Amino acid sequence: MDMNNLLESEYSKRFDYLRKNRMLVSFEKYGPVKENYETKLISAIDNLQKRIELYKETGNTEYLADVANFAMIEFMYPQHKKAHFDDLSFSPGLGNMTYRDIEKL
Repeated sequence: MDMNNLLESEYSKRFDYLRKNRMLVSFEKYGPVKENYETKLISAIDNLQKRIELYKETGNTEYLADVANFAMIEFMYPQHKKAHFDDLSFSPGLGNMTYRDIEKL
């Protein structure tokens, strides 16, 4: 399948737009990402975890855009002492039977 066609159903442009918008607002409110995270003034992971809890409590999907941004910030300025990118790592999977699993039955 063509990547553009696949992305029509497997990707959300609206989510990406909302996520980017929140980065612009955050720049105005809190200053440059690099200054806050590379210097370790703020923890992206702590903020990500807090937004997941808030989403679980409220159902407000705005928190999901924040989660994505904090994940991106941790990727850009990792604070984890073992941070690395290894696309050969073991995937934990999705935890349940998936569409592809059912197809194989």
